[in-house]
Amino acid sequence: MSLTVLTSAYRLRSLCRLQRIQAHMMSSHAEPEVLLEKVGRTGVITMNRPKVLNALNLTMIRQIYPQLKKWESDNETDIVIIKGAGDKAFCAGGDIRAVTEAGKVGDSLAQDFFREEYILNNAIGSYRKPYIALIDGITMGGGVGLSVHGRFRVATEKTLFAMPETAIGLFPDVGGGYFLPRLQGKLGLFLALTGFRLKGRDVQRAGVATHFVESKKIPDLQKELVDLKSPSAEDVSRVLDSYQSQSSLDAEKPFILKKHVSDIDRLFSASSVEGIVKNLKTDGSEFAKKQTETLSKMSPTSLKITLKQLQAGAALSLQDVLVMEYRLSQACMRGCDFYEGVRAGKSLQYRGHKSRRGWV
Repeated sequence: MSLTVLTSAYRLRSLCRLQRIQAHMMSSHAEPEVLLEKVGRTGVITMNRPKVLNALNLTMIRQIYPQLKKWESDNETDIVIIKGAGDKAFCAGGDIRAVTEAGKVGDSLAQDFFREEYILNNAIGSYRKPYIALIDGITMGGGVGLSVHGRFRVATEKTLFAMPETAIGLFPDVGGGYFLPRLQGKLGLFLALTGFRLKGRDVQRAGVATHFVESKKIPDLQKELVDLKSPSAEDVSRVLDSYQSQSSLDAEKPFILKKHVSDIDRLFSASSVEGIVKNLKTDGSEFAKKQTETLSKMSPTSLKITLKQLQAGAALSLQDVLVMEYRLSQACMRGCDFYEGVRAGKSLQYRGHKSRRGWV
């Protein structure tokens, strides 16, 4: 069979899968994928896809963005709260299945999704009213973009944060080039390259969350926020501080990376990926060996893109970073590693590292 025939068959299968996914997304029988409610003077956004860990898709983005803009200019809305349905996830990332199939056949969804997601991220970052993200569960990739740029981010003991995109041939987007280099020392670069997972109180200790509140207290916290009368950001902050002071769970446990912070700053200070790997191999500690092994399983192209992304993003505004990341996303759509990473099962809900070939 000729290469042309094989390529045509491959594109046809991808197109059929994309059409099935889009038809399912547009089904009128499905539950709303995002709930937009007004509770008193509070706008409440609930991502409502618990069966897929509230993965973010284009339909949801196109509902959230205009509502956010409407509430921002509405004199009857004081604050906005965003949360996830179910007890497992805030939002475990972008729903990349449709994006992958679209990219294979050149469908515009591969452009529209990233462009409109990043526009939403920028709107959150520049929001003029208190924006409170209750990240009570898995928060990765696209879920980070919906929370980290907001004024307030509330983690719980159930929070699991990661930016695992180098494992799927992508890069830590949704403004990762902005917030990651602004974390302490080289911590952001370490998280970006390795996809290291932070849990619970450590998400706040790293600077990703602004507050830590025990999960069982979240319903009461939300009610108290809703009941505030014409609150300022300072009023919201006082309420969050109060609930944090009542949450002693895991307070005595040290930051999981505490004993490695100086090592991370030293080993990840090189100006190239090759330099970082050399530092790790030269160091030879158990920690360094583990990071060397982790990096060896990531897309080499993604590692290089990510390093340059964070180096450039450290001096750029959020809006300029998102413009840069959109261009990078489209370059990744034209490459091979993204499709190979997804094909091998490394989605944003990725659960374990396995050695495999296939990176370009």
